[in-house]
Amino acid sequence: MQYVGIQTQQSRNNFRSLLLLCLFPCLVIGLLFAFCYLFHLLVINNDGMTQAELLGYSTGMFLQIAPYILGGVLIWFIIAYFANTSIINSATGSKPLSRIENKRVYNLVENLCISQGMKMPKINIINDDSLNAFASGINERTYTISLSRGIIDKLDDPELEAVVAHELSHIRNKDVRLMIVSIVFVGIFAMLAQMASRSIYYSSIGHRRDEKNNTAIIIVLIMVITAIGYFFSMLMRFAISRKREYLADAGAAEMTKNPLALANALRKISADPDIEAVNREDIAQLFIQHPGKQAINALNGLSGLFATHPPIEKRIQVLEQF
Repeated sequence: MQYVGIQTQQSRNNFRSLLLLCLFPCLVIGLLFAFCYLFHLLVINNDGMTQAELLGYSTGMFLQIAPYILGGVLIWFIIAYFANTSIINSATGSKPLSRIENKRVYNLVENLCISQGMKMPKINIINDDSLNAFASGINERTYTISLSRGIIDKLDDPELEAVVAHELSHIRNKDVRLMIVSIVFVGIFAMLAQMASRSIYYSSIGHRRDEKNNTAIIIVLIMVITAIGYFFSMLMRFAISRKREYLADAGAAEMTKNPLALANALRKISADPDIEAVNREDIAQLFIQHPGKQAINALNGLSGLFATHPPIEKRIQVLEQF
């Protein structure tokens, strides 16, 4: 494998992640205009409008409804964004870890923070004997590193320090905030898809035949457009997550000057990463290694497109090249 420096890897992944994230609002706008165009083409176009007329009417409809749609998306985004921290803590069962309970962990985190000029994050513990960890929070007041009891007990100091450095890299690089943004956008498409599917059922009740035909066409359009948006937004979110894991691995190697320690830690984590309390995919992608079946299966073929983490073997290979 060709050697790639840490700074080069960080620059590449930052650019690609930013590009992917920018595609989310573009996707919303593009799909909204596609709906307006298809609506006029399939529902309104009874007299055979020209292409120019179709585009004109579609643009007019788009400009009328876009502020309401984008406003609703913004409100949804704000609510989900600021409620995300409490949701994550509840979904993982993580609890605050005091210095008295584990001075070793606090010393490792403090030393790394001092060396990087970072503010000390909160430290949580997950009462699970499996090995895993994640970072959460959206600002300095809420940034938190959560470690499972298993990862604290089963890793030696250099390995645990490397894992902590990986999570600190997520915080330093604003990875958690980036992932929350992408998760929220995917949630928006999921909500719209659910609303469309319910509308199909209710639209079939209590309408005349002609009304049913037009309503059915509209609802199918909404559902198809939403499904397409949801599919591509999922791919974008997964791509962001995979690239961020490589970036955090590189950051940990830079902080500790010991990339092999993280490589060894990842080998141990991959043997038992499953956190019992975690059953939500959007939460699972925040962990250093996916706490489920994906962690066991290699990423082959199209399945790799839907994976939130790159193969553990590939991550170790990259670390061993430094």
